[in-house]
Amino acid sequence: MLSPSESSSDELPPLIAGLLNPTAYPHAAATPRLIETHISWVILAGEFAYKIKKPLNFGFLDFSSLAKRHHFCEEEIRLNARLAPDIYLAVVAISGTPEEPRFDPSLEAAGPVIEWAVKMRAFPADATLDREAEVSAEQIDAIAECIAEFHAGIVSAPTSSAYGEPDKVVAPVAANFEQLRKLLPFDQDSQLNSQLKPLLDRLQTWSENEGQRLQPHFAARKAGGFIRECHGDLHLGNIAWVNDKPLVFDALEFNPALNHIDVINEIAFLSMDLRHRGRTDLAWRLLDGYLAQTGDFAGLQALPYYQVYRAMVRAKVSAILATEHPEHADINACLSYLQLADRLAHDRHPALLLMHGVSGSGKTWLSQQLLQQLGGIRLRSDVTRKRLFGLKPLQDSATIPGGIYTREASARTLATLVKDARGLLAAGFLVIVDATFMHRRWRAPFQALAAELQVNWRIVSLAAPTDVLQARIAQRQLQGTDASEAGLAVLESQLANLEPFDADEASHVIDLQGDWTVAEAISRSRDALAGKA
Repeated sequence: MLSPSESSSDELPPLIAGLLNPTAYPHAAATPRLIETHISWVILAGEFAYKIKKPLNFGFLDFSSLAKRHHFCEEEIRLNARLAPDIYLAVVAISGTPEEPRFDPSLEAAGPVIEWAVKMRAFPADATLDREAEVSAEQIDAIAECIAEFHAGIVSAPTSSAYGEPDKVVAPVAANFEQLRKLLPFDQDSQLNSQLKPLLDRLQTWSENEGQRLQPHFAARKAGGFIRECHGDLHLGNIAWVNDKPLVFDALEFNPALNHIDVINEIAFLSMDLRHRGRTDLAWRLLDGYLAQTGDFAGLQALPYYQVYRAMVRAKVSAILATEHPEHADINACLSYLQLADRLAHDRHPALLLMHGVSGSGKTWLSQQLLQQLGGIRLRSDVTRKRLFGLKPLQDSATIPGGIYTREASARTLATLVKDARGLLAAGFLVIVDATFMHRRWRAPFQALAAELQVNWRIVSLAAPTDVLQARIAQRQLQGTDASEAGLAVLESQLANLEPFDADEASHVIDLQGDWTVAEAISRSRDALAGKA
């Protein structure tokens, strides 16, 4: 749950110090090494790792008895078997004495159990993505797909359960503030106090008001089946990059109310973590990749609420660490999360960008750059159309009887794009709609929507020579890595049927017909949406 730290043996309980002796293990473990978090000890011993839960009770977490620690070890195995079955192996007993503990499969010979541990297959500690100097776009794409697939495969919480009820959604948010206020040193440093307390007060008021406003949304999400037994603690410290793919581990096991959550609450945590690490571009890329797979745009109504909540969770964790290890305390880590939460609470700038151009003109590629640099949600007509027929973005539509490119299918696609854009704009997002927009009948509903909601809108118009368009489409079809299925025949039809902009549209066009750079396109789009010439 935390970025781990190493501890010296003279600070440790006798049991943990004893487990650093190689003789405690029934296998080779030449130099056992300890990693400590605020709720557990993890000992790396040869090819295995053993996780022992600390005898703590924080209210939201209770490991105070041996029986409870055993139960939550079992839960940890069950929950992590979903995403990391090759890593989480078994719950094992520790016997002997605290000074001379041992792992022994024969409990009768070993004597009474003095502690329980989760046995895991070890992987390099530096494989976790929080330790990587640079997380790549390709890694983020793989993570987004992994989490989307995971969320699709886990069952929804029963409607008869309390999980996901509006009062249960806001309860941990309120508890967070109460717990954090007890941890923060308001009376120890007047300069720090002048920053911490006003931030905390403002964020608590915002969270209470936003939680009240979102009550109908929370109820609708539960009714829609979006409350599921999620990972619960999804941040970069709990994702490793192993064998060129993401390994998601350390699912939250100690409180079912904290992992039976809205799937958007889960993805909000990771996107917040990326923003805290200065990778706002990858945070938006993560959301785009996840939404392309799930289509869960309606869930974004509560995204800022959940992002603020998750930033506050990390602020609390930082404060707990500072309390447990005052000699290494850095309350500025807590402050940085509070400051991020404050920015996230007020990060709403609704506007509309329509990507215009025939197939191969670069709309999708540029829209990816725009959403990452400007911070927005992308709606792709190709992806939306396939989703309406139960297809994933890269699935071939040839399996659908009658095809997906009929007039009726196009009308349904347009209606869905407008509906999704309406919800996202109302929630305060920049919305980027990626379609050819060749005809006014497709552009007009979005222009009307922008006028109705009184948001700024622009058309980003791209073009390229015909031979370049043809080469790009041929390459795209060869690679098979894009949702678009438009071939050369479709391109020829598009070029013959482009409808020009009317006078009002022309005044809103960002024309990228000639040579341009990505930096120029981003700058011009940002200035146009800000109302600059």
